[in-house]
Amino acid sequence: MMRRRPQLSELAALMRFERFNPDRRAARLARAADVWDLRTIAKRRTPKPAFDYVDGGAGRERTLARNRAAFDDVELLPPVLHGTAEVDLSVTIAGGHSALPFGIGPTGFTRFMHAEGEEAGAVAAQRAGIPFSLSTMGTRSIEDVAAVAPQARRWFQLYLWKDRARSQELLDRAWASGFDTLLVTVDTPVAGQRLRDVRNGMTIPPRIRLRTLADASYRPEWWFNFLTTDPLSFASLSPSSTDLPTLINSMFDPSLDFSDLAWIRSVWPGQLFVKGVLTGKDARRSVDTGADGVVVSNHGGRQLDHVPASLTALPEVRRELGPDIPIVLDSGVMSGADVIAALCCGADFVLLGRAYLYGLMAGGRQGVTRALDLLTNEVRVGMQLMGAARIGDLDRSFVRAPWLA
Repeated sequence: MMRRRPQLSELAALMRFERFNPDRRAARLARAADVWDLRTIAKRRTPKPAFDYVDGGAGRERTLARNRAAFDDVELLPPVLHGTAEVDLSVTIAGGHSALPFGIGPTGFTRFMHAEGEEAGAVAAQRAGIPFSLSTMGTRSIEDVAAVAPQARRWFQLYLWKDRARSQELLDRAWASGFDTLLVTVDTPVAGQRLRDVRNGMTIPPRIRLRTLADASYRPEWWFNFLTTDPLSFASLSPSSTDLPTLINSMFDPSLDFSDLAWIRSVWPGQLFVKGVLTGKDARRSVDTGADGVVVSNHGGRQLDHVPASLTALPEVRRELGPDIPIVLDSGVMSGADVIAALCCGADFVLLGRAYLYGLMAGGRQGVTRALDLLTNEVRVGMQLMGAARIGDLDRSFVRAPWLA
């Protein structure tokens, strides 16, 4: 191997240092290459009870693990020499337009993860041209979310309360504020046994203990935001301080049945999706009772442990409902490849839960925007590699998995 003396001019050309970015949040987020990197940042910057509330599941977290394993088992089968220079990621879902095949799903206690909470999610969704779903257990009100993101497509998620009059009031407020789609969550008649929350002593609002102070000592930004913004509570529920299972079990109705769904259908004028379906039988009965579509979901593994992964339940639901009833997939989505897998397996649309919240915890609205941008790019590149010009081109021929019949 012949050697030569280094040329200073060549060395100078290689020495291109990054300019210092005074916006440290933006610089930190820019280094995240995927949602898993955002999760790492979120864990470092968020107190343990808040992070575990997002990251954990029910019981021994078997369903939480199954959700991830189901996506990991999917093999994508790209056809060769089927190039696609441009792709159209837009879809029609719940009677309206979305610029992307995914939206932000409903999450409770969101300002506990980051002080910007639902406002960050709604504004980021408005920028991306996708739906934002507000939970009954949200920490910003229906009217607040409508005001901060007036151009966003807004969905509302309802838990049926024991007090039907208050349920009616929520529905009336949501419709008056421009929420066009209702997600009726039916898998939470009582609170799931989320053991991480029990071990962390999770309450509303959080109680400060000695270990809380120790945990906060190296997360000053979270605590500064928490202490300098308005008190944390469920905007539509009781502001009292209690543990989560007690609050849920005192307000929600374990006797919920299909007659209640029929009542909701009779008073809600917009699109209605039943969220929490895992079998073809329940999907069919939901549609027969008046639902416009269903959300195949196991609540992110946060309710009953040992139930099927949402993705593995999806094909049965699609077979039962046929090609014309819209189906949304929820639970476990962490990448653009996951979105593509869900669409190939029968979903028309996907909702993000943890993936959105990891971005929120990592950097507020900027973090949510970063998560959405990462997922958008992953879906776009994935579709180009799959030779799919439109979302509608994706079908079962593009995937293989052990649990697919």
